Amino acid sequence: MATATSCLPRTTVAGCASAAVASDGVSIESGVPTMLSEIEALPSIKLGDFTLQFELGEPSAAAKEVAARELRETPERQKEATQELKRLLEAETDLHCPKDNEEWLIRFLRPCKYYPESARDLIKRYYSFKVKHSDVYNDLRPTREANIFKNNILTVFPNRDQHGRRILLLELGKRWKHKQVTLDEVFKGAVIFLEAAMLEPETQINGAVVIFDMDGLSLQQTWQFTPPFAKRIVDWLQDSVPLRVKAIHIVNQPKIFNVVFALFKPFLREKLRSRIIFHGTDRESLHKYMSPKCLPSCYGGILELPRVDGDQWYELLLMCDAEYDAINSYGYKKK
Repeated sequence: MATATSCLPRTTVAGCASAAVASDGVSIESGVPTMLSEIEALPSIKLGDFTLQFELGEPSAAAKEVAARELRETPERQKEATQELKRLLEAETDLHCPKDNEEWLIRFLRPCKYYPESARDLIKRYYSFKVKHSDVYNDLRPTREANIFKNNILTVFPNRDQHGRRILLLELGKRWKHKQVTLDEVFKGAVIFLEAAMLEPETQINGAVVIFDMDGLSLQQTWQFTPPFAKRIVDWLQDSVPLRVKAIHIVNQPKIFNVVFALFKPFLREKLRSRIIFHGTDRESLHKYMSPKCLPSCYGGILELPRVDGDQWYELLLMCDAEYDAINSYGYKKK
């Protein structure tokens, strides 16, 4: 079975009472449900010998070590923290959230290293951001966002990196037809992907990395970026996403990208700023952070796995609309 350091995908079966069989035939026991909806089985994508699917089962042994070392996770602390977080949320009478769902509480406790007050504050920011940007979030679900997937500029790698992190790729250069796909649509697609990533215990613990491939960015495309859009993205990443975004890699960027990044810089705090790494076309620079074993040849890697195209992701995600409806059913009560 592929481990967190092997850069290969794990095959899993959703529906947490069942087990999955990896490509080498090893059984992976599923854990408790992490979803908010009543979906009984998730769709999957077959990639050669592997099946791509949300990994809702128990974290790997390596991830459990990371959880203990970096997140202070122990069975005792997990039990105490979930109970305390539930108690804190009961005082938030204007907020409707699934506070009786222990797995949902853990989603927010893990990035906050099991400090209940910090997790409560993150939950409040998460839902406040949705209210502030309701034009983006209202009724957000995959079936309403076909355009971003059909244009194939945003995808998740079928494998994880050498640290067990999910890899999100955005290609905002040659692939991006800005007259066909707005930046708001790009943002919605990213939200849909990260909401799915938040379901996975493995990703909750190990986090995710983002690659922005800016190859071919044009002057006309840079004009699409505005200070309000930049602030929204930064506020989302810094304060409102219950996910450990461990690094943002900028590759193949032309000089004109400096104009775009200048819009983001005023809103960046040191923690996120330090995790944004510029590589240009220097693959050795990228490989200092991401093993070539985890990357396809276009990024100097040796991984031979097919790219999951946007329409394949769309096919998978649109069958999960019920989960996004469940996600959308919570939040601050309308006054």
